[in-house]
Amino acid sequence: MAAAPIPRLTPEQYLEIEREADIKSEYINGEMFAMSGGTLPHAILASRLIASLQATLDSRGCTIVGSDLRVRVAVKGPFFYPDLTVYCGQAELADEYSATLLNPVVILEVLSKSSEAYDRGLKFAHYRGISSLRDYVLISQTEPRIEVFSRMPDGKWTFTEFVGSEAICRIPAVDAEVKLAYLYRGISFDIGGGSTNPHPPPT
Repeated sequence: MAAAPIPRLTPEQYLEIEREADIKSEYINGEMFAMSGGTLPHAILASRLIASLQATLDSRGCTIVGSDLRVRVAVKGPFFYPDLTVYCGQAELADEYSATLLNPVVILEVLSKSSEAYDRGLKFAHYRGISSLRDYVLISQTEPRIEVFSRMPDGKWTFTEFVGSEAICRIPAVDAEVKLAYLYRGISFDIGGGSTNPHPPPT
C-alpha cells in the first residue's frame, strides 16, 4: 500500500503560521525549515558588517537590515531570511505586514559548516531568480575571507574573493567597502563554524 502523500503548505498558509510563530522558518516547495540561533562570531560578523556599511549605504540612498526581514524569490516562494539584506530607494514589500522584501540589491550570508553547501548551491540558485539582486556576498567564519558574486548586465555572474586580514572587500552594486581587518578583529576561528540553520533543505 502506497504511503499517503505529505501535505504541502501554500505560501499563504506558511505566512499565516510565520506571523504567529516564536521562531523563524524558511519556506521552499511547500515545506518550512526552522531557523536556529547563531554563534557569537556569527553575531559579531553580522553586526560589524552593518557598522562597516551603513554610512556608505546611507549616502547611496540604500539601507541594510538584519535577519528579521524575509526575502521573497517569487509569488509562490521560496521565502528566506538572509543574514543581511541591502535594498536601495523605497522598500518594496509583499503585503501590509511589512515583513517580506521584494527588491533586495545585495544579500549577505555568514557561512557555517552545516549551511555552507546550501548557501553556495541551492539557496544561491534560488536567489538568482530575484531580478533586483546584483551582489551575493558570502562571509567565512573559519578564516578572513569574503566572496562576492556579482550579476553582470548580460545576466552572467562573476566571482571575486577577498582573503586575508589586509584585504578590503568591495561590493560593487552599492560601491561600498569592508575592511577585513576590522571585520575579523578578535574573532576566534572555529573550523566547525556557527549555524543559523542546522537543517537546511536537501540539495
